[in-house]
Formats: sequence, C-alpha cells, structure tokens
Amino acid sequence: TYCKYLKPDEDKKSKHKTAVKKKTLNPEFNEEFCYDIKHADLTKKTLEITVWDYDIGKSNDFIGGVVLGINAKGERLKHWFDCLKNKDKKIERWHTLTNELPGAILSD
Repeated sequence: TYCKYLKPDEDKKSKHKTAVKKKTLNPEFNEEFCYDIKHADLTKKTLEITVWDYDIGKSNDFIGGVVLGINAKGERLKHWFDCLKNKDKKIERWHTLTNELPGAILSD
C-alpha cells in the first residue's frame, strides 16, 4: 500500500510516493512531504492524496483518496482554508478516504 500528489503539476515534480507497506491491512505511513511553493500560489493548487494496493506484476488497485483544495467540501475545505490562513504552520487533521478516484489521476 502506498500514497501520492499535489496538483496541478504538468511535469510531475510534485509527485511524492510513500514507501510501500507490505503485508498489512492497516498501514501507517507517518511520512511528511514538503513542497517549495509560494503561499499565494496555494489557492490555485489541490492536494490529492490517493491510496493504492501495490501488486507485483499487475496493475495497482485504488483503495481510496482525499482531495484538499478550494473545490473541496466540508471538513476538507475547512482544513484547506486553515492551511491558507496559517502560513508556515503545520495543520494536521484526520480525513476519511472516499472511494472516488480524483479526476486528474487515472492511474498510478
């Protein structure tokens, strides 16, 4: 199982992938990614986190994901606004994964 992304990013420089967690149905990632981006540009970005089941020799299966950004709703949108309002602060929240694959990500 692994996770990924920050959008839009045409050249995929923002694509970060966690280490694969093998042989567990309850993976914990505890990984942190840093993006070098101007605070003003964040309003045009979307953080898409997708979780995938890693399969050797086969295509990986989408497990779920969460999208944070200006088009998010509810707690995800509140989290995004809190991040925008609190420059240079770490704002951590738990989010439930949805089974909707973000439109911009069609494969791993």
